Amino acid sequence: MKAWLSFLGRSAGRLAGQGLDLVCPPRCVFCRADVPEPARGPAVVCDACARRFASDVSRCLACGAPASSAADCRRCHGRCRDWDGIAVLSAYADDLRSTVLAAKRPGGEILAAGLAALLARKHAEQIAAWGIDLLVPVPMHWTRRMRRGTSAADGLARGMAAALSLPRRAALVRTRATPMQNELEPVARRANVRDAFRASAVAAGRRVLVVDDVTTTGGTLAACRAALVAAGAAAVYAAAVARADAAESPAA
Repeated sequence: MKAWLSFLGRSAGRLAGQGLDLVCPPRCVFCRADVPEPARGPAVVCDACARRFASDVSRCLACGAPASSAADCRRCHGRCRDWDGIAVLSAYADDLRSTVLAAKRPGGEILAAGLAALLARKHAEQIAAWGIDLLVPVPMHWTRRMRRGTSAADGLARGMAAALSLPRRAALVRTRATPMQNELEPVARRANVRDAFRASAVAAGRRVLVVDDVTTTGGTLAACRAALVAAGAAAVYAAAVARADAAESPAA
């Protein structure tokens, strides 16, 4: 009886939502414009905002640097040692930069969901080709999470998992508090996060996609990969909403 009542409640809520959509069409999470026929997913994004945030140069799928292909990449020449491949939504600049910063603050969870939907949509085919089993957010240290009240990476991983119908697990923990990466010179960032993460056994044998909001030198994602490989992950890929191309680092 309880299960039947639960089913009725879910059905009524779904039908009510559909009726509300007919009267008040869903709105884009970014610009709040009505979207009469939104694509399926956890967050609604209008076509104009999709173009605004997802338009980008061609990128190397090995390291993420601007390049027509991995074979033509002058940075890694298609052989990045930091991870097995990376998906980037766009460059860390202009409207995308301000939106990523807003998504880091309490109340920005809906923005993170929208960015996650765009990242998943743009690279769905490539992520499927990688054979991903599990999405894992880059974790914050618990003290910083308490101060900030939210985690953009966790919100992005949740949104991408929903959009791609893949499981998400908190398979990484940050074992020590570290200075913020953006407070350090690029050459110091890798040392700052080296051995700062530990992965759980849930990663063993899995093909993992590590999700973060911004990558600059790649140090944080590389440290996460090292921890996951140590825990037995079969392969580790990366996904980032934005890449800071201006702070280009030497070949990985």
